[in-house]
Formats: sequence, structure tokens, C-alpha cells
Amino acid sequence: MTPRQQLFGKSKDWLAHTLDHANEPMAEVSTELPGGGSATLQDTGILKLLPATPAAEGGTRLILSAGIHGNETAPIEILNALVDECLDGQWSLAIPCLLILGNPPAMAQGERFIDFNLNRLFAGAHEKRPYHDTPEAHRAKALERHCLNFREAGQPLLHYDLHAAIRPSMREKFALYPFFPERQIPDEQRAFLLEADVDTLLHQHKTGTTFSSYSSVDLRGESLTIELGQVQPFGQNDPQQLAGIHQALRRLMTGGEPPPPAGQTLTEFEVVHEIINTGDLFRFHVPDDVANFTTYEPGTLIWQDDRNKYCVGDVAEAIVFPNRHVPIGQRVGLMVRPRIER
Repeated sequence: MTPRQQLFGKSKDWLAHTLDHANEPMAEVSTELPGGGSATLQDTGILKLLPATPAAEGGTRLILSAGIHGNETAPIEILNALVDECLDGQWSLAIPCLLILGNPPAMAQGERFIDFNLNRLFAGAHEKRPYHDTPEAHRAKALERHCLNFREAGQPLLHYDLHAAIRPSMREKFALYPFFPERQIPDEQRAFLLEADVDTLLHQHKTGTTFSSYSSVDLRGESLTIELGQVQPFGQNDPQQLAGIHQALRRLMTGGEPPPPAGQTLTEFEVVHEIINTGDLFRFHVPDDVANFTTYEPGTLIWQDDRNKYCVGDVAEAIVFPNRHVPIGQRVGLMVRPRIER
């Protein structure tokens, strides 16, 4: 029986198995990798890969997640392809990896989420009302537990949470660096993004309840949310457009040396304002079809309610993740501008 059959039974691969068992808990099952080491299916959509040789002291551990939003298929397909390559013996694993398909029920339905946005339920938010007893809250809690168990004291932790945007973007691929007081992004992370064909970096302005913020703050990892183009149905993503991130992740997993710098630089932004839906009198003056990183000139009115309003300041600002269709109290969008070096 092949490693794939031992892990996934009659399902053709990890993705198919996850979709086939989207609403079922799974008993843990393990198998040996072709190049040595092990693969353990810990639960539906949660796969731990360990190399044949134990990680050296101080060696990196890697978490890769996709499908936190179920309709963001490109990163899901990338992780599935990497698992196929590893199980088929195309390369040998060099570092411990935890691979996560975040929201299987939403993936199976082709929806962003079922009841609540899973990427707002980490860092303990899953315990709060009205989320605390919903399927997505239980999943967030389970993912936190698996990540916590995967972490090892003294070993650096990397976490890349891969997404696709629900709207077009003036910058097709971009990353978000979670806020952690007094922490600056390492140059190695900048180099990884450029290796992965991601040329834009947005620095967050406060801690949050996203998956990458949880792994950054609570687990003290180096984390990034990485957006890889616009949402497409399964099977309709262009592999060529995703080749950079695929190759960069494979290089990390196999312990390869990073490529020499090619002279590119990241374009970096910082958040200057977070737009929150304040209630029934909230009015958002950005069209529903506007692209991420669309620029607004100084003085432009962005939103208002019966008490407050927000206009662009003295310098032009761009909008990211505009979405007026969120519940009261949640984020409608972010206003950003080019980062000022400090």
C-alpha cells in the first residue's frame, strides 16, 4: 500500500480526502515517507510531516495553512501539490512541517465560511459570543491546539497563512506582517517574499484575531498572511502565476539554500486607519467593485456615521480589503500609505 493510500484510503489525494470527510472527525493515522521520516494525518485537513533526520538544535519548524476561507482555492491547490510531491518521493523533507487546510466544510461548499469568518476567531476570540459554540469556533480552537503542540522550545517557528483575495488588486500578490510591539520584519522574510514573486508588504498596526497574528503573538513565530491573486473555483487557477510561491515553499521544505538576491525590492505600506462598521447609520463611500490598493487623494471622504467621519489626510492613501458587507463591529477595510522608515 502506498503512503497516499495509507493516509487517504480511497481518496486520490489530501485535498480529495479533506473534501470527502469535510464534516467528520478523523482518527489519527501515520505512514513512512519514501525518503524516510513520517507523515501523520492528525485530523481532517491537518497533516504533520517529519523528516528522517531530527531537526538540529535551533532548526526551523514550518506551519503552512490555506483554506481558512473555503473558497480561496489557489493556496489549497499549492499545499496539496506539495504533499503529492513529498508522498511520491520527488524530494526529501528536511524540516518539520505542519500543513493545514483550515475550513473543510466551507471548502466543500465553495463558500468563504459557513457561519462566521474563521480568520477572525483566533487568539481566544473563539470563546466569545456569538461565536463560542459554532463549528468555526471549534475549528479555530482545534487549529490553535495543533499549532501549540507542533511548536518546540528553542526552535524558530515560521507560519505562512496563504489566501486569495475576493476582489481584484492593483498589486496582485501581497503579504501582511502581523503587528508585534518592537518587532521588525527580518530581512530573510523580505527575501522569501521576493523569491515567491510577492512584491508588496503591508505592515499591520495592531494585534488582531487572525491566524497569522495568533502564531506571531501567542506562539512567538515569524508569520505572514500571503495573498496570491483573486479567488477562482477549484481547477481554474493558473499554475504559472503561482510557480514562485510553490518553488519557494518547496525550497524551504527541502532545506535548500535561498537564491542570491536579484536586485528587487519590496514596496512596503503601513496601515493608517482601520474602518469599522459602526452600525445602522454607517455609510461607506467606496464602490463595491473597487480593487485593492486603489488610491484616494487627500480630503476624500471614505466613511461617515452620525458621529464621526474619515477623510484621507494630507498624503494620498490606498484602500485594502474593502467590504461593506460585514457585521456591525467588524472591519470594513484598511487605509494604507507607503511606509515611512523609522
